[in-house]
Parts: sequence; structure tokens; C-alpha cells
Amino acid sequence: MLYDPRMLKVTLKDDKLQIGKHLIVSFQRTLRIPDDGKTYPLPPSLGQFPVHHISDFAERVPDEWRDRGGFLIPMYQREALWLAFDGAAWRPNAVQVAVGNINAVSGDAWEQGLTEDPQNYIVCPDQMWLDGINAGEGTIRQFVAMPLGMGYSIEAQLTGKEDVGGIQIRAYDPKPGRFPDRPPPRREAIDAAAAAFMPMATPAAHGGMGIGAGGRMAQKIYPDRHGLDTWDQKNSGSVFIHIVNSEQYREVTGRPAPKTPIDARAYTEHGFPWFELYEEDRQTVSSSRKLSKAKSVHEMDVSKGKAKDKHERELEIDAAQVKKIKRRKPRK
Repeated sequence: MLYDPRMLKVTLKDDKLQIGKHLIVSFQRTLRIPDDGKTYPLPPSLGQFPVHHISDFAERVPDEWRDRGGFLIPMYQREALWLAFDGAAWRPNAVQVAVGNINAVSGDAWEQGLTEDPQNYIVCPDQMWLDGINAGEGTIRQFVAMPLGMGYSIEAQLTGKEDVGGIQIRAYDPKPGRFPDRPPPRREAIDAAAAAFMPMATPAAHGGMGIGAGGRMAQKIYPDRHGLDTWDQKNSGSVFIHIVNSEQYREVTGRPAPKTPIDARAYTEHGFPWFELYEEDRQTVSSSRKLSKAKSVHEMDVSKGKAKDKHERELEIDAAQVKKIKRRKPRK
């Protein structure tokens, strides 16, 4: 079974998923950055995506969705998102993220188990955000929603199939005794937080959404400073996030999807902030050879002879609009 939440309990509250006792995951709407060869700073959060139990709409979803379980979120075609992680600095979790069963850090198949070389996971809350697939050298390629069956997804490009789609998350607890079971005194907590190929794709059924690669963004994926042996690989919790478009969302839930967010150009022209982390002292994991072969949504458009998307025009950001923030500070 690929998605087995029986170990660490998965709960939903206020459009946030909690896996186990401490890890909280939310899905943030954001600006889609241009794919123009530049590396952009971190875009802001434009609010959380609504999250729903698949079981609440069992009569209105495909049988395989119901069998797989999990949750659903609505996204517009070519809309971007980032994942926000929150947890206890004194008791972190190892977390794997996949898009269409492709590990977003290593590019390998989505399988149970952590690996050190290549590192196929992140450590949270040390890693507060993940905005896309690992592009190496301190950058990622932005998560961008695309319909399955068109060949744009990371899944299609690396496997030749689009059978899965969505986003997958698996969290592991640390082994007993590696970290405190309770929060340390406040002063210690503050100090700890401070220290701390392209084959043809096969058509997909039911018109779900997958994740393609967008523009390049400056974001490091941190190496695990605790070590692989820290994590209890027999104690994990998994969740599957199905992605539906606005029409499907209305059909399934009876509710309208959130309005399309402002585009990056209009946002920037209004003088709103972008973000950059103070993280010169942090290393980043190596690039993934497999993920580096995946074409972006823009590159796929070009290969199909499509007109240039207006979102791919180069964007000039005034240095004064880029705010430097420390880890543990919100992007808003």
C-alpha cells in the first residue's frame, strides 16, 4: 500500500493537515513566477487553499480516488502553490514530498523509506517551505498545476504515464530518545530555534490535475543535520492530495473555487514585497539528475508550438521590494 496513514494519525483542521503530534502542513496560493531563465526571490502567500476530505464527497469522486482516500484541493490550470510546514523545533520530523509519485527532492520513485545519498526527504520545521522540485545549486522549479493527460507533469516526463497526479506527503517521527518528549524551557526553545527522458504520456482518466515545473526560484533544500539514523522508519504517516480544477471543484463540493490570484506582474507593479531568507550559512542538497531532465511548462509549450504565455515575460523586481527575513518568519 502506497498511502498508509495508520501509523501517524492524519487530521484536518482549518484547511491544515496535521501528521502525528507536531507536523502541520498547509497549501499556499502564490504568484506564478516567469520561466525566463532568471532566478526569482520567494513570492508571498496569497492565502491557503481550501482542503477537503475525499470521504466527505465519496458519491461524487472517481472510484480510485475513493479507494486511495486522502484530501482534495482546487487549483486553476497553470496556478502555482507552495507547501508550508510547521512543527516543534525541539522534536522535528523527516518529511518526503512527491508529485505524481515522483519524489520532489531526489526525482526517484515514491517508495517507503528514507535514503541519505541521495537525500530524498526534508527535515521540518528546519525546512519551513517547499515551493517546487529540486533544481540544485540552491534553487527549485516552482510547483505549477497542469491537467493530466497532456504530458506536462513531472510524472509524465519521468515515467511516460499519468496515472497518479496530485501531491503525496509522508512524515516520519524521530526514534525514541533522540529528542525531548516535551517542550524545553522557553529560553532553550528560543536558542534551539535559532540554531536550528521524455516519452509520450498516456491519457489519464477523470481529468485530475498533476504538477508541472515552473520558473526557477532561489530556495535551498537543507541537508539533514541530524543524520539518517535519527528517524524511525517504522513510524510514519502518509497522505494523498488530489488536485481538481475549478469546474471539478464545484461539481464535487457544490462550492465555487477561490478566485484566480493576482499575477506576478501586477503584484510587482503595485510595489508589494517578495522575500529572501537569511541563510548564507546553510548548505543545500545536490541537484537531482532525474528532475533536471524534466521540461518546464513553458518549455513544453515551446515544444508544442504554442504561443508564449504572458506569464513568461521577464519580470523586473526592484531590490527595495525584496525583504530579507529570518527562518520562522511568515511570508506575508
